[in-house]
Amino acid sequence: MKPSLLPLAVLSLSFLASCSSSYQAIHQKAILVDTHNDVLSQVVMEGQSMEQDLTGKAHTDLARMKKGGMDVQVFAVFCDETYGPGRAFKFANQQIDTLEAIVHRNPDKLALVTSPAQMREAVKAKKIAALTGVEGGHMMEDKLENLDLLYRRGVRYLTLTWNNSTSWASSAADETKGSGFNGKKGLNDFGKQVVKRMNDLGMLVDLSHVGEVSFYDALATSTKPVLVSHSCAAALCPHPRNLTDDQIKAIGKNGGVIHVNFFSEFLDSAYTTRIKAFIAKHEPEIKQLHDSGVKDMDLRKTIFQRYPEESSTIEPPIGALLDHIDHIVKLAGIDHVGLGSDYDGISSAPIGLHDVSTYPLITKGLLERGYSKQDIGKILGGNFIRVWEANEPKSVAKN
Repeated sequence: MKPSLLPLAVLSLSFLASCSSSYQAIHQKAILVDTHNDVLSQVVMEGQSMEQDLTGKAHTDLARMKKGGMDVQVFAVFCDETYGPGRAFKFANQQIDTLEAIVHRNPDKLALVTSPAQMREAVKAKKIAALTGVEGGHMMEDKLENLDLLYRRGVRYLTLTWNNSTSWASSAADETKGSGFNGKKGLNDFGKQVVKRMNDLGMLVDLSHVGEVSFYDALATSTKPVLVSHSCAAALCPHPRNLTDDQIKAIGKNGGVIHVNFFSEFLDSAYTTRIKAFIAKHEPEIKQLHDSGVKDMDLRKTIFQRYPEESSTIEPPIGALLDHIDHIVKLAGIDHVGLGSDYDGISSAPIGLHDVSTYPLITKGLLERGYSKQDIGKILGGNFIRVWEANEPKSVAKN
């Protein structure tokens, strides 16, 4: 006689119902950290206000951050390589000024923090702990004194390169093309000085965007656990911005943490093919929208709304993001993965993760995949906090 499958089905439904009712509680209890959000450079510096409802205009505003359960946000300070000497460092400071002004206007919602202890105080007071990370070593303009000044202003990580190489470190984009700085790859002597100075200060070394040679040079130089603020796994999506399995294992051995990026192109290798085909099919309409003044960020949303059934097959499911988390956990361990959304720096995220209000869906997905609430707490923020604490200096070195 064939055994009945009913008890198993009832058990599965019971488990899913339990997940549905408990994930919100787990999410609210955990400290949620996002290590990379580009709203400052991409939205606020263009004249938008985070205090306003920016739904449809940006991924991020204060109300939606609160709705998503955000506790700790690292705001990326960014400019590209066109900001040369005399401009990049100045623009970085302008963005920090802007964040300070936002916090000053919203003392009941935000608190600037520069240490894990201050962060915990802010979370206890039910405020979003705000800090900054500089995305691109070119913003220190080859001066260690500028690195020190950025630290004094509250910057707690530096991404050694953006897509452009600096004069002392090669980027992933350039290494992929076979180039670097002055025909070289990796870190030169000054680049190693930068890493050592960051260790002394207590500034986290961020290895997103850096080339593979630079990556291993930085790991060999750093005496502290490192950060990867917004990258994914190359084995699941072979993009130059993603980490190889060996790199993931090396981060685990170092004691660092990898924060998974939400960008569809870094999560699903087939996404680019699908979006290109969709754009080509609707190119006349997209051009018409663009010519009528619709901004780039709104173009995709507008054209997707016109063709909901077709557009729903383009972006990957949330499961794609969870797959990258699973892969990193398998290779490096549960203590070495977190979230680095890249919101307002990306044009596409998995279905459902349309803005900063949607983080609870990640918790729900992790719970359904069998992660314990303790492990979910590590992924949502505990792992970053551990690495930040490990980078705290006993005393800041003097010049």
